[in-house]
Formats: sequence, C-alpha cells, structure tokens
Amino acid sequence: MHRSLRALLAALVAGAAVLLTAAPASAHVVPSTVIELDVHSDDITAALTLPTADLVLASGIDVPAAGAVPATTAEEISTYVEEHFRVDSAAGAWTVDVADVATTTTQQWGTAPFPAVTATATLTPADTADLRSFTLDYDAIVHQVVTADTYVVLRSDWAAGNVETASSLGAIALDTVSGTIPPLVVDLDDGSPWRGFTGMLRLGVSHIAEGTDHQLFLLTLLLPAPLLAAAGRWREVARTGRAVRRITTITIAFTVGHSLTLALGTLGLPVPQQPVEALIAVSILIAAAHAVRPLFPGREPLVAGFFGLIHGMAFSMTLSALDLSGTQLVLSLLGFNLGIEIMQLVVVLLVLPPLVVLARTAAYRPLRVAAAVLTAVAAVGWLLDRVGLTTPLGAAADSLGHASPWIAAALWIAAVVVLVRSRLRVDRDRPAPREPQLTR
Repeated sequence: MHRSLRALLAALVAGAAVLLTAAPASAHVVPSTVIELDVHSDDITAALTLPTADLVLASGIDVPAAGAVPATTAEEISTYVEEHFRVDSAAGAWTVDVADVATTTTQQWGTAPFPAVTATATLTPADTADLRSFTLDYDAIVHQVVTADTYVVLRSDWAAGNVETASSLGAIALDTVSGTIPPLVVDLDDGSPWRGFTGMLRLGVSHIAEGTDHQLFLLTLLLPAPLLAAAGRWREVARTGRAVRRITTITIAFTVGHSLTLALGTLGLPVPQQPVEALIAVSILIAAAHAVRPLFPGREPLVAGFFGLIHGMAFSMTLSALDLSGTQLVLSLLGFNLGIEIMQLVVVLLVLPPLVVLARTAAYRPLRVAAAVLTAVAAVGWLLDRVGLTTPLGAAADSLGHASPWIAAALWIAAVVVLVRSRLRVDRDRPAPREPQLTR
C-alpha cells in the first residue's frame, strides 16, 4: 500500500512537470470580413474584404486564390453579397450594388497573410435625409460559417469632418443565445458643411506637417534666401528686407503652382502616382544643390512655381481618394489648400528669422552646406525607393520629419546665442563715459 501511494505521487509529480514545462498553445486568430464605409453627400460606398476560404465554404462559388477573377465568377460573387447585404432606414430599403470584385492577399492583426476577395458596394438611400442613420443587415459567410464575424469601420465621413481617421462602428456575428445574426444599427454624428470644411483644413495642415518631402523642399529653398550670389557662389548677405521679399515671392509662386494642379487633379486630371512622387524627390535634390551653389540665382520663384505644379499633383491624390463632388468638392479644395498654406506659413515663420540671423555669421556656410547635403542624401533615398529600388536611405529619410521641431528649436537657440553675443560685444567695445572735470 505504501509502495503504491509513492508510485501514485510520482506519477502526479511527473504529470505536473510535463504540464508546467509544455509550450503554451498559441491561439489561432481567424480572418474576419471587414466593411469600410465612406459617407458621401448622396450615398455611401462600402469597401469589402472577405476571406476567400470562408467565402468559398459559405457560397460554394469557385473563387481563384489569386489573379484575375473571371467575369462570370465576379457576377456570382456580386449577386451572393447583394443577397446577404440589406440596408434600411426610415424611408425604406436602400439600393445595394456590388462591383469591382478582385482578389488580393492581406493580413489582419494576429493573422498570417491570407487570400481575400475585395469588392465595392454602393449603398444608395431612398431619401438622403436618412443617410446618417440606418440599419446594416449583413450575413454573408456567417449564415453558413457560424464562427465568422464582420467588422464595420467608418473610414471617412466628410460632413462630420472625419477624413483621415478611421473608427469602429461595431461587429456583426452570430448571437449564440438566440441563434440569430442581429443587424448593426448605425447612427452617425450630425454633419454640416462647416465641419467638412474644417476637417479638410486640418487635413491640409497635417499633410505638410507629416509630409517630410514637402517640408524639405520648402526648407532647402529657404536656406539660400538670406544670401546673394556672385561669380557662381553664395558670397554676400542680403539685407533683411530683400531676403523677406525673396522668400515671399518663392512661397507665393509655389502656392500658385500647387494650387493649380491640386484643383485640376482633383477634378479629374490623370495623375501618374509613381512618376509624380519620383519628380518630387528630384525637385528636392535640385533645391539642395542650389543651396550649396546657385544654379538659378534670381529665378527661384520660377523654379518654385514649376515644382509647385508637381507637388500639387501629389496633393490632389489625397482629395481624389475621397471621391467628393458638388459643394463638398469645392469646400474641400478651399479648406485643404488653406490648410497647406497655413502650415507653409508656419514653417517660414519658424525657420526664416533664425536663418537671417545666422547668415551673418561664419558658421552659416558649413551649416547651410551640411543641411543641403543631408537633404540631397534623403532625396536620393526617396528617388531610389520611388523608382522601385528599396534602400535603407528611404526609411531613414522618412524619419527626418520627426526631427523637424528639434531642428527649428536648435536654429532659434543658435540665433538667440548669436544675438546675445553680438549685444555683449557691442557693450564691451563701447567707450567708457569720460568723468567730468572739476573747475576751480
């Protein structure tokens, strides 16, 4: 009996050791359907991403894992999704049209890459007054795959001023208690043209604040602004008034250039993304070379205006992606452009005054050349990336934007030090007042 007890205890200890030392089982995260909503003035577009394996299992449609989707298969998928996608509001049922079916490979939080089917659904209400409050009844896939779920995300809502930050609206899944799939009730915030305008203004500000390449182009044009060219070099310091006038004309020319192509691109002018992004890198490289040695002295406004046309095309891609029209488009162009100008003015006001002060010191030449060379290296990294040659330089160049506030602060500190030392030198060199002589 005693021996049997000891054997039992030994077995329990061994089993516990196995359990304690075993590697924990990793949870398997199942891919989910995602519906991303973009709210417009007359309808809502929904970008759908459906896991291919779940779609095949639920619908029985033979979906290719990759490559082009045959037209008949795309039609089957569209019909299947439309049959399981219903939107209702106070005025009645909405029209749901599914198109643009394609395949892709994607990845969600906690999942490995998996094949998926993408599509775009246009949701049109019977009355646009109901556009901000509706019920979304969607049971594609989950009506057969009970473990599946669908996440609904608000990607953009111009009237609410939400044009750059996605937010979750909720999830659709099987209710295991009732055995039903409850619809999702969507009640959006009240919208207005003013909120849409201010949202686009903020987007314009952040586009420059976070756009390291646009910042560097403007900064490299500012570097030689306090200087005058002579015999192929930057030799003399311009008077403050002349430097201010020069940078004012440069900024206005850049503004006119990018405003023109921003409007044309948003209104439908074809914009080839890769060549435009590559040309922006070229513009920065040329501006950096000009900051080292004058390439086009006195013609900076013309060059800024020309390259402004290129930068404006890149700006327009942001607005085109929102697919706006009518009053929303007009207010968006105005707000977005105004936001860009405000941020450009902030950059000029932050950087130009200390540059004017530092330009009168011997340290400005090495500072200007070092800044221009660093910018040129960043531009080369971007250019290589944008023509398809990925290098570490591109990622390093992107990180320069985080250092912008510190660079501006360092320039101001250096300028203050120069002014204080100059003032102390004047006080030191000033002759002492003569003592009055007493007369008898």
